[in-house]
Amino acid sequence: MSAERLARNLTGLALIGGLAVISTAWGFQLIGGYVPCKLCLEQRFPFYAGLPLLAVALTLMGREKRGLAMLLLLAATAVFAYGAGLGAYQAGAEWQFWAGPSDCGGGSAAPAKAADMLQALQSTRVVSCTEASWRMFGLSFAGWNAVASGGIALLALISAALLKRRPNRVSVGA
Repeated sequence: MSAERLARNLTGLALIGGLAVISTAWGFQLIGGYVPCKLCLEQRFPFYAGLPLLAVALTLMGREKRGLAMLLLLAATAVFAYGAGLGAYQAGAEWQFWAGPSDCGGGSAAPAKAADMLQALQSTRVVSCTEASWRMFGLSFAGWNAVASGGIALLALISAALLKRRPNRVSVGA
């Protein structure tokens, strides 16, 4: 398998993995009823910025524009590395390794009518950034986001490195 083909496959894997992660986050919110905190919502921004970068890089690879694809992959690496850092920061705050943000509360919208405000105040639960609402294998949503974002960043970086490599040229005769 050529380096460029492997780069395309890894970029596609990163794109599909990222789409699965952000879809899962939205699914837990909309179907599962988990209300994200402010920091949880911030952890989604790298996916909103990074996934289009991966998609465009994949398109450019198909058009053999390796240099521009490599730059977009490096940008995606930085974006997802930032997302991994956000996830690790929140996971550490959840484990009480350090203090979380002091302004972290609920992520729900305000009521549409003033008459509904009192009812909304009684039923609204403020979500803390320092309390994990769910864990699997010891990792919270934030911990899994750190793992997933770090993995996507690594795939994008490997893809960029593969595009940087020059193909072997065989000279015939001399």
